[in-house]
Amino acid sequence: MANTPSAKKAARKIARQTATNKARRSRVRTYVRKVEEAIVAGDQTAANEAFKVAQPEIMRASSKGVIHSNTASRKVSRMNARIKALSA
Repeated sequence: MANTPSAKKAARKIARQTATNKARRSRVRTYVRKVEEAIVAGDQTAANEAFKVAQPEIMRASSKGVIHSNTASRKVSRMNARIKALSA
């Protein structure tokens, strides 16, 4: 348990940051799931629409440090490639 006032404040800050990061990560997963569902259904227009919403959210999570920037880029790239493959 935190003993000093600064350690107590740090514990409060970490708790707030954890809650924020958890919400961001959850939001990203939701948007990615919507894209995945549209891809599995084979609906390219729905997949494109979902991707247009998911891509900025993934990059925002990356810029905030919730996920690594390379992970974000890889997710976006792979989703985009799968959406393009639907038309072929």
